[in-house]
Amino acid sequence: MATDTTHHVTTETKKAKGFGQNIESDLALEFLRVVEKAAIASARTMGQGDRHLADKVATETMREVMDTVPMHGTIVIGEGERDEAPMLYIGESVGAEFPDNTSVPEVDIAVDPLEGTNLCATGAPGSITVLAVSERGGLLHAPDCYMEKIIVNAQCKGCVSLDAPPGENLRQIAKAMNRDVDDLVVVVLDRSRHEKLINDIRKAGARIRLIGDGDLSAGITAAIEGTGVQAVMGSGGAPEGVITAAAIRCVNGYMLGRLVVKPEQEQRLARMGVTDKNKIYTADELAPGKQLIFAATGVTEGPLMKGVRFFGEGVRTSSLIMTLETGKVRFIESIHLEKKPGARVKF
Repeated sequence: MATDTTHHVTTETKKAKGFGQNIESDLALEFLRVVEKAAIASARTMGQGDRHLADKVATETMREVMDTVPMHGTIVIGEGERDEAPMLYIGESVGAEFPDNTSVPEVDIAVDPLEGTNLCATGAPGSITVLAVSERGGLLHAPDCYMEKIIVNAQCKGCVSLDAPPGENLRQIAKAMNRDVDDLVVVVLDRSRHEKLINDIRKAGARIRLIGDGDLSAGITAAIEGTGVQAVMGSGGAPEGVITAAAIRCVNGYMLGRLVVKPEQEQRLARMGVTDKNKIYTADELAPGKQLIFAATGVTEGPLMKGVRFFGEGVRTSSLIMTLETGKVRFIESIHLEKKPGARVKF
């Protein structure tokens, strides 16, 4: 049973718990609360056809719950620049307020309050609330542009290249997995910019699963063996790519990414410290933190997590929490009971 209570933590209690010593053990379940509550809020808008409302309630709820977490947090990937977003903007400080001499973790946070806003608005599968957390400097400050990506599981580490033709990558993946190319399933965002990529994959003989949204969750699916997906190819959002990279490192997958930069974006990249726009990043470079937390909760049904389910006396959520240093991948089912007499837990 999960509840959401504001934290009133004394300095003595925090020292006893060792806050600030290990981000993963101190904060993993705290961020579980964040994504759970955001998922429940956005799930109440599911199927109403209003993607902006779904995103708004997810963002507001995520921000509200973050301010109960014992941390000094900074949003490094969020809803946009400060003048573009009222909350969870890049550079915003989040976390519960404590006296200056209280030792709490200092963390960087990358958020996508609702990946798949259209999926939630239409009730389609694959919408999630998601975030990644690291120590200071542990997440690349990715610009708001596209990123060319390829994601595979641990068996295929080092056998793919963003400079290789899709057919060659697929042959190398098949070889590494000891199967034929026509046994492979590749996830691609259904976008006009991917027309040539889709044709090349089909020509090579692999099967394709086209998705309308949600390449972040697709990337995680490709990195985990036994999901029926062997690769993700194509371009999607760079900020989402950083969050994906945090998850990829936690499950020991393999990812390559390269920014797709328009001329008008080059000056902004330079201000963010990106000096080589053609650089090919690995997951270790996109999310270089020594400690990483990845947290996600399903809003609508997906391949790894069920969607939010409402019943008469509460809510049931399905989440994924992963940590790098402690090496844990946890699939968590939570029942949030209504606070009323006689409430029952139902399986």
